[in-house]
Amino acid sequence: MQQFIGIIPARYASTRFPGKPLADIKGKSMIRRVYEKALESLNTVIVATDNESIITEVQNFGGTAILTSDKHKSGTDRCYEALEKYQKISELKYEIVINIQGDEPFIRKDQIELLKNCFDDNSVAIATLIKKIDSYENLFDTNRPKVVVNRKDEAILFSRSTIPHVRGFKKEKWLNIQTFYQHIGMYAYRADALGKITKLQQTPLEKAESLEQLRWLENGFKIKTAVTEFESFGIDTPADLEKAIKSGIV
Repeated sequence: MQQFIGIIPARYASTRFPGKPLADIKGKSMIRRVYEKALESLNTVIVATDNESIITEVQNFGGTAILTSDKHKSGTDRCYEALEKYQKISELKYEIVINIQGDEPFIRKDQIELLKNCFDDNSVAIATLIKKIDSYENLFDTNRPKVVVNRKDEAILFSRSTIPHVRGFKKEKWLNIQTFYQHIGMYAYRADALGKITKLQQTPLEKAESLEQLRWLENGFKIKTAVTEFESFGIDTPADLEKAIKSGIV
């Protein structure tokens, strides 16, 4: 049986929401809610953070946290450092890492299960989630990255632009003609693949779009996709948190 570990990157110094992982959501910190959701599908979950206050919070609710460098440019890099450190401490080896966003306290168990199931195929090195787009607002929102997949459900390209372009039809007709997918930013990696991608240099497409997964595609890595029916709900600002609470999500 393959050994999975969930790692939650949690950076303190968010520009738009400093201290975000410690934000209170009806009596529980955001990081605690993410952690408890992850435990519904994974036996081992750790938080990877650059901040002692977050370490203390995780330990106070009985979780496991690893202090990582504050120099990391991505959650992927932070995950790999935490994996290496935790494996040394625990003297255990994990084959597959599930990268769970620390600002998505409403993640669903079945989304993690979808990612885990991708690795029933031993050839899969990296996996992520996508969702069918069903509104024009989302279709043309540049803050919602789009993805095109091949017939093997592997990502061909990610872009903040609307892809593919449907030539010869007005944009208000596109959803009737073509199936579009939005990228849901959860990843899973085999441990060896994670080690390799963290050593890659930034690439032109990644710099242009500010999407790190393009670096992996440009270097020849394949990214398996699985379709979820549920929208992700990340908390980027205090206003997002207020909206989530008012909506009754929590």
